[in-house]
Amino acid sequence: MSSTPIHEIAGLIDHALLHPTLTDTELRAGCEEALIYEVASVCIKPYAVSLARDILAGSRVRVGTVVGFPHGSNALPVKIAETVQACRDGAVEIDMVVNIGKVLSEDWSYITNEIQAIQYTCQTEGAILKVIFETDYLPDDTHKIRLCQICTDAGVAFVKTSTGFGFVKGADGKYEYKGAIEHDLRLMLSHVGLGVQVKASGGIRTLDELLAVCNMGVARVGTSSTAAIIREANRRAGIAPEHTPTSFRIESTGY
Repeated sequence: MSSTPIHEIAGLIDHALLHPTLTDTELRAGCEEALIYEVASVCIKPYAVSLARDILAGSRVRVGTVVGFPHGSNALPVKIAETVQACRDGAVEIDMVVNIGKVLSEDWSYITNEIQAIQYTCQTEGAILKVIFETDYLPDDTHKIRLCQICTDAGVAFVKTSTGFGFVKGADGKYEYKGAIEHDLRLMLSHVGLGVQVKASGGIRTLDELLAVCNMGVARVGTSSTAAIIREANRRAGIAPEHTPTSFRIESTGY
């Protein structure tokens, strides 16, 4: 067992600024919020990378963005071009959506080539790569396991559950979304190799949810609920210092 101070909780968060309706004013405010809380990174819409770079300059908050988002279906040369553009605009973390249709087709040669190509591009441009599986679209665990193996072989920094927009149509015609669930996180944690970490993204909106996934061994959490999570951490620290004097219990799982 180890205690994690509030500032380290913030350091687990990739502050997500990806909703299509976010305006420039809201994106700027989101970057400034991330700066105040000193989160690990901002994951911002691609066109606004340079905005985040300028606001976060000189801070420890890293600039991240997405590639092939949210459906992963862009042709590989487009994904490579997106990655290069993002890095040259100031991104140092790239969250790339794998080609989901190719995964379901079990075209592992294509998937391997895609991940290796984006990983090489990230390395060349001085960024790290996180590969998004979109687990809601992958009901068969064997697909997730194979992706973990390919990502490990490629040497990516993170595997990631979801985009936050992977809605699945049910038999009743309604769309549902699960995001980062315990089963998938444990599966990914147990099948990535040394040096590859797991990012939980999708549906994590509270401090308890963040602590729960971190107790499993998750290294990063993607959320747009940063302010609510940090406010709750501060509230608990202030109300019950005898139990949580600016720290919360996060178990070491060995991952």
